[in-house]
Amino acid sequence: MRLVFMGNSIEEWGTALAVAIAAAVLLYVVKYLLVHRLAQVAERTETRVDDWFLRLLRATYTVFILVLALYLGSLMLEFPRKYEVWLWRVAVSAMLVQGAIWADTAVRTWRGRYRQAAMGGESVASAASTAIIDFLLRLVVWVVFVLMILDNLGFNITTLVASLGIGGIAVALAVQNILGDLLASLSIVLDKPFVVGDFIIVDDKLGTVEYIGLKTTRLRGLGGDQVIFANGDILKARIANQTRMFTRRAAFLLRLHTASDPEQVAALPGMIRQIVEEHEETASFERAHLRELGEWSLNIEVIYWIKNPDYFVFMDTQQSILLAVLRGLKERGIAIASPARMLVRDPFDCNEAAPPLHSPASIRREGT
Repeated sequence: MRLVFMGNSIEEWGTALAVAIAAAVLLYVVKYLLVHRLAQVAERTETRVDDWFLRLLRATYTVFILVLALYLGSLMLEFPRKYEVWLWRVAVSAMLVQGAIWADTAVRTWRGRYRQAAMGGESVASAASTAIIDFLLRLVVWVVFVLMILDNLGFNITTLVASLGIGGIAVALAVQNILGDLLASLSIVLDKPFVVGDFIIVDDKLGTVEYIGLKTTRLRGLGGDQVIFANGDILKARIANQTRMFTRRAAFLLRLHTASDPEQVAALPGMIRQIVEEHEETASFERAHLRELGEWSLNIEVIYWIKNPDYFVFMDTQQSILLAVLRGLKERGIAIASPARMLVRDPFDCNEAAPPLHSPASIRREGT
């Protein structure tokens, strides 16, 4: 007597089971060999492609292999049309879930690689900002794959997608400021006008970037206070990133007394040039010129460049050069000018101890 179950004989069920077991073993062995081989290659090479494929293969779950093997075994059997459709849908859904896991693994691998590269590069803390992109990419991956799975299972997702679209518009209008800051944070992460650890100047506020979040960016001011900007506002402002300076431009104005000897004044640019060029921290001397004959001084403008952009190095170098200039002026007997003003005693002051109105003692010069 021939035994039949769901329209298929025991022999056919045995054949299907054998095919399923063989497919499962074959797929698992192929996965194991590929993982073992790629692991060896990844150890010898510095490229990232083999590392990515290795992570993806390791993220291939045994459950997916079993589902795929059972579906291949079911092809050996004859089922009613509706059963075949559901078997196909289950197999495709399993493949979509595995595809979502692969995509999620790829995103997490990218973030890990980026963080590792940042820790060996210029900015360690900047890797934390990639959490924003990581979160959004993984969210998009799972939303897309869930919609594909629902569509594969026979659900009508058109209404769902339309509802999500309408709801998304309503939410966007309600929280447009928050969304604007969120998009601004993505712009900061991708375009990188600054990263965590940079010293920046935003309008009249300055400080070190301490945190870049989804909505706000926080600076640590020079006084120790924390200055918080909305991401949208900080991108609208003019940002001066002091950390990305390669050299620093230094300039000062030397005001000499109007009675200074023109020949000595003419020799001063050469003296200043020699002082600047002999200093070890200066990159180059740009110029030194008698810029103008002022009302109370002769103004010499000096401009040069410092190798190190660090502010303390700049101040130390500027101080050293200015002191050397002062010594040179003293050796040559050239005086530095200072503005003067006349103070005249009130003519109606009846104080007898005061000097006469037009006495030289009643007129004095004051330096400001």
